[in-house]
Amino acid sequence: MESIDIVGIGNALVDQEFEVTDDFLRQHQIEKGMMTLIEDAEQEKLIAELSRRGELKKQSGGGSAANSLVGFSQFGGNAFYCCKVADDEAGAFYCKDLERVGITTNTGSCKHEGKTGRCLVMVTPDAERTMRTYLGITADLSTDELDEDAIARAEYLYIEGYLVTSPIALQAIARAKEVARANGTKIAMTCSDPAMVKYFRDGIEAILDGGVDVMFCNQEEARILTGTDDVQEALQQLQQRAGLVAITLGKDGALLGDGTRQVAVPGIKVQAVDTNGAGDMFAGAMMFGLTRNYPLAACGLLASHAAAQIVTEFGPRLSADQQQQLLIRLQHEPEFNFKNDKRGV
Repeated sequence: MESIDIVGIGNALVDQEFEVTDDFLRQHQIEKGMMTLIEDAEQEKLIAELSRRGELKKQSGGGSAANSLVGFSQFGGNAFYCCKVADDEAGAFYCKDLERVGITTNTGSCKHEGKTGRCLVMVTPDAERTMRTYLGITADLSTDELDEDAIARAEYLYIEGYLVTSPIALQAIARAKEVARANGTKIAMTCSDPAMVKYFRDGIEAILDGGVDVMFCNQEEARILTGTDDVQEALQQLQQRAGLVAITLGKDGALLGDGTRQVAVPGIKVQAVDTNGAGDMFAGAMMFGLTRNYPLAACGLLASHAAAQIVTEFGPRLSADQQQQLLIRLQHEPEFNFKNDKRGV
C-alpha cells in the first residue's frame, strides 16, 4: 500500500482573480486584506461588475490547504485531499485541477447536489489580496468527507484555518485529529487568514487544543493570538501550543522556532504583483522539506524562495517546472548541508 506524506482537510474553491483599486474596495465597503464570507448573489454581482471592466487575471483551483498541497506535490510529495465539491462545471474543473498535479482526493465522481464554492480575489496595486468567498457546498464538509484510512497512514494531517467558520467542519476536524493521534500521524495547521483569528478565535483554539506538531501563521495572526507586537515574544508563546512554529513576515522572510532553537529566514527581494497564495506556498514548501528531513534552515529557505516567486505573478500556484528548477538551484546553498542538523538524513 502506497504511503502518504500529507492528508489535507480544507475548502474546495475555484478562485477568480481581478485587479482592483483601493477606491473600488472603499466604494463597496470591502475590508482590505481580509477574507469575508458572502452569499452567492452578492458574489455574482461583484464578479459581473468586475467582468464588465475586463480585469479578470486568472481562474484556478483554490482553497488554502489545496494550494499548499499543490505546492507540496509539485516538489515531489505524495498528498491526499479531503474536500467537498458539487456536480457542476466548477466541481469538475476543481477535481481535474488536483488530479493533474497528482493529488488523490475523496471526491470520486463529484456528484453532490449544490454549488461548488468560489473565491473572488481582488488584488490592489500594492499586491495585497482581498477575498470575498461564497463557500457553496464546501460549507457542509463533514466527517463523511474524511478518509480515515488515509489519515491513519499519513505522516502528517494538515488542517486549514478557513474551516473554522463551519460548526460541521469543526466536528470533522475534531474527528480527524482523533484518528491522527490514535495512529501516530503528526498534526500541522495553518491559521489561513487574520479574519479567522479575529472573528473565529474559538475555532482556531479548537484546532490548537491539545497542541499540534507544526503551526503556520503570519505576523498579524500571531499578534492577534498572543496580544503582542513583538514577534519574538509571540513565537515563544505559540511554541507552548506547537512543536514547530513558523511566523511569516512578508518581504522580511520568516521566523521559525522548534523549542530548542530559532531560525531567522531571510526575505527574498522581488517585485510583487499579487500576494494571493504566498502563505499557502510557504507552508507547502516547508512541509515538503520537513517530510524529506531537510535541515530546518533549508526548509525555511525553500519556503521563502517559493513564496517570493509566487508573488511575482498572478494566481496562487506555480508550475511544476518552476518548482523543480527552484529546488535544484537551492540544493547548492549552504543551508542544504545535512551533516550538522538533527533533521538531517
